Amino acid sequence: MTTADGNAIDVSDASDAIDLITMGRIGVDLYPLRTGVPLAEADTFGKFLGGSPTNVAVAAARLGRRVAVITRTGADPFGAYLRAELRGFGVDDRWVAEVPGYPTPLTFCEIFPPDHFPLYFYRLPKAPDLEIEPGEVDTEAVRAAKVFWMTGTGLSAEPSRAATLAALEARAKSGITVFDLDWRPMLWSGEAGPWYERALGLATVAVGNAEECAIATGEKDPRAAARALLAAGVELAVVKQGPKGVLAVHRDGTAVEVPPVPVQVVNGLGAGDAFGGALCHGLLAGWDLERVMRYANAAGAIVASRLACSTAMPFPAEVEEVLGRAGAV
Repeated sequence: MTTADGNAIDVSDASDAIDLITMGRIGVDLYPLRTGVPLAEADTFGKFLGGSPTNVAVAAARLGRRVAVITRTGADPFGAYLRAELRGFGVDDRWVAEVPGYPTPLTFCEIFPPDHFPLYFYRLPKAPDLEIEPGEVDTEAVRAAKVFWMTGTGLSAEPSRAATLAALEARAKSGITVFDLDWRPMLWSGEAGPWYERALGLATVAVGNAEECAIATGEKDPRAAARALLAAGVELAVVKQGPKGVLAVHRDGTAVEVPPVPVQVVNGLGAGDAFGGALCHGLLAGWDLERVMRYANAAGAIVASRLACSTAMPFPAEVEEVLGRAGAV
């Protein structure tokens, strides 16, 4: 295995220590620096590292985990920016390569707190992160990682779909394998159901909000959706319910439902990614299910109270402070 600049890497030694590898979407987030302003009227923007699985990696790195991402950028200045940001956040970028001919994606959002955050994806003619070929995936490293995290968007087009499934099959449910349902209908051109079903059979954890769980299972009720996810093959189903909190159900019969942490929402877009990174952190720590969910909820709440996503990911002391105030250490 070599890095993008051609340097050799001894993966057999390095990958053993990787806590989390995420795979999938990356891009540049351009957010208005004033909230409540339509894009047509916005005149100043902040530039941030973005992409859900990439943000999950950043969130876990902030919590002290060793993480890496498998993704692709364009061969352009924005791609160089993203790789530099990854390194700055302490995320291993050895599996981040350039794809000539496809620009690095941009994502704009409008910020209308507390619950309206429209996204505008610029991923044409095709996003580089959908150009990961199966033969480019370091399956040995994926298998050795303690946690592997993939997303629904990675299944939306070839060759990314085949590469994602190849990673899941090589992993063979070793360790913790998370399927973030990540339903982005504007990024799909075909039917998602069969591919979601196949990925669920290869994962050990499924995470999604009510809408995403309904796409994956056909069930709208959170508990029915959790049961359906377990029936599809995972060991742990996590259903995020927004203002109603989060429901987590394990195959062993353990079920917890914890309320959200009250917060004044500024931008809710990165909360789920912070939740994901904290979920991985708690599962790696071997905490009981309720503690994991409360910790992940707190991390998500912190990011929801901030403008950005990647740069907003909390450090351990910040999460512990919020939990202390909530009386749930």
